[in-house]
Amino acid sequence: MVRIRRIYDGVLPVNNAALEQVRQILAAQFTDLAPVEIQNVAGQLRDPFDLGLRPILFVAEDSRRQVLGFAIILHEPKQQFAFLNYIAAGPRLTGRGVGGALYERVRDECHDLGCHALFFECAPDDLPPGTAPAIARANAARLRFYERYGARPVVNTDYQKPLREGDADPMPYLVADLLGRTKPIRRAWARRAVGTILERRYARLCPPEYVEAVVQSIRDPLLQLRAHRYVEPEQAEASPPGPEPIALVVNDRHDIHHVGDRGYVESPVRIPRILAALEPTGRFELLAVRKFSASSIEAVHDPSLVRYIRRACREVGEGVSLYPYVFPLRNKARRPRERSVLAGYFCIDTFTPIHRNAYLAAKRAVDCTLTCAEEVLAGRRLAYSLVRPPGHHAERSSFGGFCYFNNAAVAAHRLSRHGKVAVLDVDYHHGNGQQDIFYERADVLTVSIHGHPGYAYPYFSGFADEAGAGQGEGFNLNLPLPERLDGAGYRTALRRALAAVEAFAPAFLVVSLGLDTAKGDPTGTWSLTAHDLRRNGELIGRLDVPILVVQEGGYRTRTLGANARAFLLGLQATHDR
Repeated sequence: MVRIRRIYDGVLPVNNAALEQVRQILAAQFTDLAPVEIQNVAGQLRDPFDLGLRPILFVAEDSRRQVLGFAIILHEPKQQFAFLNYIAAGPRLTGRGVGGALYERVRDECHDLGCHALFFECAPDDLPPGTAPAIARANAARLRFYERYGARPVVNTDYQKPLREGDADPMPYLVADLLGRTKPIRRAWARRAVGTILERRYARLCPPEYVEAVVQSIRDPLLQLRAHRYVEPEQAEASPPGPEPIALVVNDRHDIHHVGDRGYVESPVRIPRILAALEPTGRFELLAVRKFSASSIEAVHDPSLVRYIRRACREVGEGVSLYPYVFPLRNKARRPRERSVLAGYFCIDTFTPIHRNAYLAAKRAVDCTLTCAEEVLAGRRLAYSLVRPPGHHAERSSFGGFCYFNNAAVAAHRLSRHGKVAVLDVDYHHGNGQQDIFYERADVLTVSIHGHPGYAYPYFSGFADEAGAGQGEGFNLNLPLPERLDGAGYRTALRRALAAVEAFAPAFLVVSLGLDTAKGDPTGTWSLTAHDLRRNGELIGRLDVPILVVQEGGYRTRTLGANARAFLLGLQATHDR
């Protein structure tokens, strides 16, 4: 199996290993490159405008993380074109589909970036007599491959003009892939694009007078491409493909936790409703759940809480819901012994029962979210943990609000080993769990947009003056909002939250996605529509950081799927564009 992913930097160890393999392929396949150019691949990613163009690197890997090939494009965002700088498979891997998969991924990216064209150079197939047959066949095969996508050499220009009089070696074609667009390219735009390529990509080789001569040689009103030579026009694959899919991990055992008590809105139907809306889009890649030890939960929760939930769920009778009815003060020296009283010792409310399979479902939700975290650490940029029960109300030493273990906090702690993490909670209710767990830490920023605790659950936390303590002072931001709110009002708060995240400059973002902000939700009072949720996703997606989305609340099942789809597709539409 070949997986293609984008390398954004050398921060993660997995990215550093891939970059080293890219350098090895560069050295093997491009023997005329200077060692300093090979070594500077990572440097150009860190300093994206070193060339005046933004490098974008993709690698094709096998299941063992061996790099099979790579592609680097140079993106010009103002003029809206890209130049394919390098594309290569490793030694002994050419002709095995790696290059084709990479080129298709490059076209995906260019289309998503809004590029009018993808340019690159290709050795000519019009060769002088006496050329070695093997070279002629190889050049023709290469151009035949690209012609399948409608990409053909640009004609009626002096792009192939030798740099110096008397140069005998044939110059490469400039090839243009219009990415399935039917709108023609006008002369003025083509001149600017070609001038930019020569001035920035070949600054050390092309003197200004050469660049000017080539640019002025483009005289046709519209950019002209060579007639199809190898592939019939109707056979060219010109339709634009879609973006890289979002990694999706679903709690496949969520429905074992089914509290049928009247008024319990956190029901199993929530997951299939969301899945039914996501699957037809073709934008998600469903991944298997991996198992993790309970120590991952105990890294953010008091082990005594974890032990209590596990034991109490195992001991409670089938179909029985154990609700707390007494809430003793947390006197560690006099902890209650009675199981029903202990429920109130650990729980913060009267509607989150101990139930036979609550521990198993909650543990599986943590496994799903950690699976997503591992995908992010392996280079994924977007992952979605579709789970129930939710988790953002679970504090270090207590559970409640339908939440037993804090999925987002467990993932954030795991990610924090590799860089700073921001947790953005967009649920209608305050993310008291993340606040409590990370309140004294400076490496995890917690931001929550929610209904004011004067009227909204959990009532005791989420006030604006709660800003962190000790080393964590200044690293907790609460944005409590009024009881009646529309999408425009919400976006005002969201922009403030995102400004705080950007100032923190995290390596990762965890989003606690509550869809109970939507109009008609039985636990909320706001009136956000699917259109608003898409716009919220688009705003968050503009952050240049890997994002892990964890499902929290949202209980109006009639619109739940459409709202989740709107948010996630909005997130995908703008992420890293």
